[in-house]
Amino acid sequence: MTTVEEQLMVCAADRLIPGRGVAVLLPDGRQVAVFRTTDDEYYGLSNVDPFARAAVLSRGIVGDSGGVPTVASPLLKQRFDLRTGICLDDESVRIRTYEVTVIDGVVHVRP
Repeated sequence: MTTVEEQLMVCAADRLIPGRGVAVLLPDGRQVAVFRTTDDEYYGLSNVDPFARAAVLSRGIVGDSGGVPTVASPLLKQRFDLRTGICLDDESVRIRTYEVTVIDGVVHVRP
């Protein structure tokens, strides 16, 4: 478990719309796509689509594939497991995941 000091505050949890994502800029310039599912689970992935090489995953389509929470790229539609970052359409491709927690109603990302 990490402390609050090791995490970046994003926003109030109720500001995130279930089934949608937002882009978060980390202090080192990396972008994280933070998602809130309709089941009120929170996930973080690199915002960069490795196929299109564009920072767009936060605008992807959040869904489910056989019980696996996913996001589909808005450009080329490859689906990524929100828990692991593995591409469901090409398992040789994986994107970085980030720990996302909700503490006292505030969403935090661990860089």
